Amino acid sequence: MNKFFLKRLPIFFLIIIPIIFLWHPNWLGFLGVQPYWPLFWLLPWSMINGSINGLICGLFLGLILDSLTLDSSVTQIPGLVICGFLFGRIKFHRHFLVGHFRYGLVCSFGSFLCGTLHFLQILFKNFSDSSFLLFIPGVQNILAEIFLTGFFAPLICTQLLRIFKSSVRKV
Repeated sequence: MNKFFLKRLPIFFLIIIPIIFLWHPNWLGFLGVQPYWPLFWLLPWSMINGSINGLICGLFLGLILDSLTLDSSVTQIPGLVICGFLFGRIKFHRHFLVGHFRYGLVCSFGSFLCGTLHFLQILFKNFSDSSFLLFIPGVQNILAEIFLTGFFAPLICTQLLRIFKSSVRKV
């Protein structure tokens, strides 16, 4: 029975992501912006399971998150698919501190990529409606999201990577 739960532990954490995405805890935010939660799960999963599995999980994670949002014309799928593929190409580093802080940099880059793709979709959708100066708060939101994702990634990704490795090893 214990092996059953250990084997499905990554799926349990995958289910938690939409819950946190909908919960939107204010005490973890900065300037009203939250970290980009899907990257915290996608980075360790892709590092362990490879690029193709990361790409597929990025697609499914994007589909889940797009089904939760009200605006159906803007999608999160392209950013998560690209990040899942790129995260799968990252190898483990033996030195703990280098690997630990590298998660923050990698997640910051992924947050920049996902946020920029999301922003460009909104920009192209609403380009004729308003001036470019109205989109400056969007850039501020992207920068705040990059900061928060990079700040929390070493803490969360290290623990998830340890849990995911133990679930693969013990089963």
